[in-house]
Amino acid sequence: MRLFDRPGRSQVYSSEAMVATSQPLASSVALNILKKGGNAIDAAISAAAVLAVVEPTDTGIGGDCFVLYAPNGKSSPFAFNGSGRSPKNLSLNILEQLNLKDIPDQSAHAVTIPGAIDAWWQLHEKFGKLEFEELFIPAINYAEEGYPVHERLSSHWGKNLHRLNNLGDAKSIFLKDNSNPKKGERVFNLQLAKSLKIISKKGRKGFYEGEIAEKTVKFLNQIGGKHTLEDFYSHKGNFVNPISSNYRNNTVFQLPPNTQGIITLIILKILNYLNLSSHSFYSAERIHILTEVSKIGYFLRNQFLGDLEYSDKILEIFNDENMLMNFSKKVLPGYANYDFKNNMKLSSDTIYLTVIDKDKNIVSFINSIFEPFGSGLVPPETGIILQNRGKSFNTNINHPNCIAPSKKPMHTIIPGMMSDEHKIQLSFGVMGGDYQPMGNCNLLSGLVDHELTIQEVLDAPRFLPTNGLLDIERSLSNDVENKLKSWGHNINYCDDPLGGGQAISINWKDGIISGGSDPRKDGCAIGY
Repeated sequence: MRLFDRPGRSQVYSSEAMVATSQPLASSVALNILKKGGNAIDAAISAAAVLAVVEPTDTGIGGDCFVLYAPNGKSSPFAFNGSGRSPKNLSLNILEQLNLKDIPDQSAHAVTIPGAIDAWWQLHEKFGKLEFEELFIPAINYAEEGYPVHERLSSHWGKNLHRLNNLGDAKSIFLKDNSNPKKGERVFNLQLAKSLKIISKKGRKGFYEGEIAEKTVKFLNQIGGKHTLEDFYSHKGNFVNPISSNYRNNTVFQLPPNTQGIITLIILKILNYLNLSSHSFYSAERIHILTEVSKIGYFLRNQFLGDLEYSDKILEIFNDENMLMNFSKKVLPGYANYDFKNNMKLSSDTIYLTVIDKDKNIVSFINSIFEPFGSGLVPPETGIILQNRGKSFNTNINHPNCIAPSKKPMHTIIPGMMSDEHKIQLSFGVMGGDYQPMGNCNLLSGLVDHELTIQEVLDAPRFLPTNGLLDIERSLSNDVENKLKSWGHNINYCDDPLGGGQAISINWKDGIISGGSDPRKDGCAIGY
């Protein structure tokens, strides 16, 4: 139980329905959709549309979307891969001709075809209840009438002004007197409101055909992009079979590659051979074990993860229990192992939300433009920030994630669910780019191994192994820090918090729903 005389928040409980998002305005909209008769999918789409307006640093309709959906908590959820692809005319040879060894993160070459709107449309067509157009009304209103900037967003906005590209309309929309909006200031995006109106009336065709697509392709071509109208017209995400693994008699679900969800499952599989519950949640011993296992997971990701249409090596590793058991033996007490090298860059610019409705349909939903303000590119007269997910491609021809025409890049965003043998018990997601696999495992371990509440785990200090360092938040105790140092961990204090997160769970015996929202963001969980 938390100490009520100290800063913090309690876990939220309800009996009928619950939403948890990274922004109060979005949580309120999602709850209103549920009360109007919409279901979990309707609420998630409406909240995501609002977030595209009120959290422009983190998400937008120019990004991608991945979803798990469990009608009435069915034990095996539907999974949707809403990843965009590279342009069909972009190849490694083209980059070599341009003398590019990597893909510049704010160039047209980093812009993959946005998959979010197609994902929202297909999910709504299959599962939604309310009219598609109705779901966009709150977002359009906030874009037209303005929204108050929350404190965390204002800070994040200010730290990333340099990422607003001089090309297109980015600076004219997102800067005021060459500065970021202050907390409580009202902000508008009239151009985005117009785009949202078109999409709300025309559905996916409003984005992938007609004036929005035409303006986007024309702009990208003018700055060197190889995008075509056919790239937009032909884009289509797809329903896929989720992948899963066991963790302490629970089944954890993720999407298969090109997402890094499989790395979450690999880390959990290795942890099954180790005993985290014998150490306290906040102990150096537990942090050490999870850090060392995560190093292995990220090493495997960086070596073998990519579009399954090109390589399934990571699946072979995932299914090789002997290999994973042997990896667990590399985790030694009191010894920081640096054999598994990682080249990682934290990117905390994602929104995750989760909803459970009165019929106990559950959705785990994540949408992102990748880095702060994505590519920083906004096609004129659209108000749409384009993602820079193509930056994730490798330029090593032998790597499974090497750039190729019409290819899906390795993706960091990963929604999650966990079930017992009968029903989904937990819907969860942790934001923060590279942090997400480890963050998911930290969350699950806190809930399963240590029986903490969702809010307690989300509040706890975080850590992440990256580039030979162990990044830690300053809230970690000095005693724990010193012990980790004595074992050889190179401690580095994070300049910014590690990611964010939301989660909801349901007790099927009494119908009580519980949820939490990460204090590192501005959001909240709320139910009725």
